[in-house]
Amino acid sequence: MASLSKQIRKSSKLRKKLLATALTLSLLAPVIGPQAGFADDQGYTGEEGEATPYTGRGAITTYKIAKAEGQPEIEVATQERILEIDDKYFRDANGNKSLDGYEDWRKPVSDRVANLVGQMSLEQKAGLMYINTHTPEADPADGKFVTANNSKIVTDKKLRHVIYRLSQNLGDIANYNNQMQQLAEGLDLGIPVVITSNPRNSASTDYTNITNVQDQHTFWPGTLGLAAAGDVEAVGEFAEIARQEWRAAGIRKVYGYMADVATDPLWARIEETFGEDPKVVGDMNYEIVRGFQGETLGNDSVAITVKHFPGGGARDDGQDPHFENGSFNIYPTEGSMEKYHIPPFMRAIEAGVASVMPYYAYPSNDSADQGLDLYSEIEQFEEVGMTLNEGIIRYLREGLGFKGYINSDSGAVAGSAWGYMDKTPVEKVAKAVNAGTNIISGGATPELVIEAVNSGLLKEAKVDESITYTLSEMMTLGLFEDPFVNPAEAIAAANNEENRALAYEAHQKSVVLMRNDKIKGKKLLPLTEEKVEDIKLYVEGFVGVAAPRNLKGEEAAKYVADNSALQSAGFTADLKVTLTDKFPNIELVDSVEEATHAYVYVKPTQSNWDNNPRIDINETTGVSDVKRIVEIQKTVPTITALNFTNQWLINELEPNAAALIGTFGTLQEAVFEVLTGEFNPVGKLPFAIPASAKAVEKEVGDVPSFAPEEYKHFTYKNKIGDKYEFGFGLSYKKENKGKAVGKPDHAENKK
Repeated sequence: MASLSKQIRKSSKLRKKLLATALTLSLLAPVIGPQAGFADDQGYTGEEGEATPYTGRGAITTYKIAKAEGQPEIEVATQERILEIDDKYFRDANGNKSLDGYEDWRKPVSDRVANLVGQMSLEQKAGLMYINTHTPEADPADGKFVTANNSKIVTDKKLRHVIYRLSQNLGDIANYNNQMQQLAEGLDLGIPVVITSNPRNSASTDYTNITNVQDQHTFWPGTLGLAAAGDVEAVGEFAEIARQEWRAAGIRKVYGYMADVATDPLWARIEETFGEDPKVVGDMNYEIVRGFQGETLGNDSVAITVKHFPGGGARDDGQDPHFENGSFNIYPTEGSMEKYHIPPFMRAIEAGVASVMPYYAYPSNDSADQGLDLYSEIEQFEEVGMTLNEGIIRYLREGLGFKGYINSDSGAVAGSAWGYMDKTPVEKVAKAVNAGTNIISGGATPELVIEAVNSGLLKEAKVDESITYTLSEMMTLGLFEDPFVNPAEAIAAANNEENRALAYEAHQKSVVLMRNDKIKGKKLLPLTEEKVEDIKLYVEGFVGVAAPRNLKGEEAAKYVADNSALQSAGFTADLKVTLTDKFPNIELVDSVEEATHAYVYVKPTQSNWDNNPRIDINETTGVSDVKRIVEIQKTVPTITALNFTNQWLINELEPNAAALIGTFGTLQEAVFEVLTGEFNPVGKLPFAIPASAKAVEKEVGDVPSFAPEEYKHFTYKNKIGDKYEFGFGLSYKKENKGKAVGKPDHAENKK
């Protein structure tokens, strides 16, 4: 969407707020090396590390009572913490050698929680009101992931929810969990720790990034790739497989997935969405919730926190509310919130999602009428962040029937409490909790909750209400009986060959064939064995990387140029090894001059942390030598594969390609199985591709490309006349049934 200041007459207050904000921009966030200088309370440290094979380091001894009829599994790190009463076994959480009400698994969860809350001090309650990043030792020689120095948020601040952001193998994660639970077992009341993570089963620009390696999670295409595959049942299968891995490693809560609808092509976080169709986004989130949680939350579940209510996709010029210049949600289209952005959250709620995360942004009163209850006689919305916004949270609970708890985004009640930044930290906390937020993400400042209660800004009953939600979840997940896991089972889950085969199939399905020209009277693709006999293939990768956030100007540009070159060279070398190993009948050559054909892989990168939305393919997205790509295309018939994390502007790359392929964090081996015809392409675009920068300037920003309200010339038309609309994708077979192209059938009913 073009900048609001260009399209909508602003109130003077909002215009001054936006135009006066001048944030320093860097180019990109890195994929090589650690990211430095990230504000931890805004959601990321950047120190994720890399997975190494499991060695057994960090394992601890635990004592277990096996599950039996009428007896849940009990597991402790200290044998004396097992109680035997009337031939039943219990975990003596507080170590007082008697059975407290909250330790008695025979009682209803509500009774147990009430008993525990009644024993807690305000200080202990306040600790349960927060969730924050915990960074363990990444590579400890002594195996101690959890140390006295790095665990103060648990021991001193009394937090029992932590966010884990490293990319270690699943055995290390399991041992990390066990060390955390051992620590918590020895503290007052023995309340276990809930370990949380952002999605961690695919590549990611800004969050937990993994690769396809031994002992780590199964590696799937990104969420856009799952959407491109169009297989809703397979998404449920993915979620069930991921649940097994997460559960086995001890990660019991997901900060995800995103139910945001991608309606502004400039927004960097489109990479994390399921695309632009509200129905697809909703159906896939339904499957995600059911796969991770099951029909109901239980001992084997991983709880989902769907985000970012009421939909983060309605952006202005792609600007994100992690930053002040993107601090508002704008809805230029009447009724667009309920028409396009709310339905995916309704599906998540229908599936029984455990918690919902509102976004940082506040709803702007410069929006068109959205049909919600008015905040006042003269204002449609209270212009404070969604986490602080009583009207928005009331709508979620009363209007949509949500019964779970509200988890703020990281820093949304602190340094990014937009619309409330002139208030004190204590006032922000009181505002959020009184509005209906139940757990505060980012920072570890329970003293603010204590001060809010003691000063009368917040009633302790509101705190009790909030921690009742989260303690109920802990007990329902079975953490009060057995918070420990078996690292051997975690490694077995990671390396399950059947599951890895299903992940690989998802990669194959995610590939979108966008163009396939005739060369000498025959379609270029597939590269059959007969065709390959006469082909000498040149391959080259153009892989963009991102600069660390602490680099600016020329330093950042140099980093991007240098490291993009390194990454591209590394990609090209790895691809040659893969092709030589997996496709030995393809003859590779070292120069375009020797080649009859070429394969070019292009991976532009933009990071949300840049605060510089852009979808050009050039040096600003790490692809500095577009001329080189075009030269290759003009020299020999070239298969051009483009990795979509955003709706890139393809005006320079598309016209001279002989074939165009869309990928979404897809394994190259899977791409070549499509290119060679071993797998028929079935992928469809999860969003439309914009026609030009002018089309991006004119698009509306809060509606999908197929909406009647959208700019009618938004979609790109390729050189042979095909429009790259939502749902477009070619096949080697004549019949090309499946996902509708351009406007889904269900869109016809959207008035």
